[in-house]
Amino acid sequence: MTSRTQRNTKAKREAPKSLDRAAWLMAAWRALARSGVEGVRVEPLASELGVTKGSFYWHFADRAALLDALLEDWERRATAAVIDRVDATSEDPRVRLRELVHFTTSVSEAPDAEHAIRAWGAVDGAARKKLDRVDARREAYVRALLIAAGVDEGVASFRAHVVYLALIGEYARVAHGGARTSLDAWEELLRMTLGPSSPRASSA
Repeated sequence: MTSRTQRNTKAKREAPKSLDRAAWLMAAWRALARSGVEGVRVEPLASELGVTKGSFYWHFADRAALLDALLEDWERRATAAVIDRVDATSEDPRVRLRELVHFTTSVSEAPDAEHAIRAWGAVDGAARKKLDRVDARREAYVRALLIAAGVDEGVASFRAHVVYLALIGEYARVAHGGARTSLDAWEELLRMTLGPSSPRASSA
């Protein structure tokens, strides 16, 4: 039996079950936002939570497993759950697009989380792959809403990209201490995005 396996087995036998996996993930998120991915370390997290490292190994095999869990948690909460929430609001794609923009720009923790993930993706290939997949999924969702709202398919791709870039720019600005953009400004962007479109002519 390897030392890691022995350590994990001992942790599962001795660690308190009162500190659940979610508590470790939340502590890891705070560390990520505060210090970047290099700040997500088992010992400092255990100290912050007031427990031994054994509690960590009850829920995660090692630090790499925690980092994987962070990326999965981000995709689930910041993409899949958001899409589910928006889809439940209305059958009207215009209403859903407005809900998407209004909700995602009002979540207080979103700017710091998005900024931290993007900084992580700049130095780590696995995080970059996850980030690229999430970006593509989000843009595709906006594009589908625009097409359902009557925007030409070719134009919808460009408009979806513009809307997504605006949201990412908003996160970056707020994460660096800037003021949030007013709802009136977002409404104007939505009016332009949902406006009449003509099929985009192909290049010669």
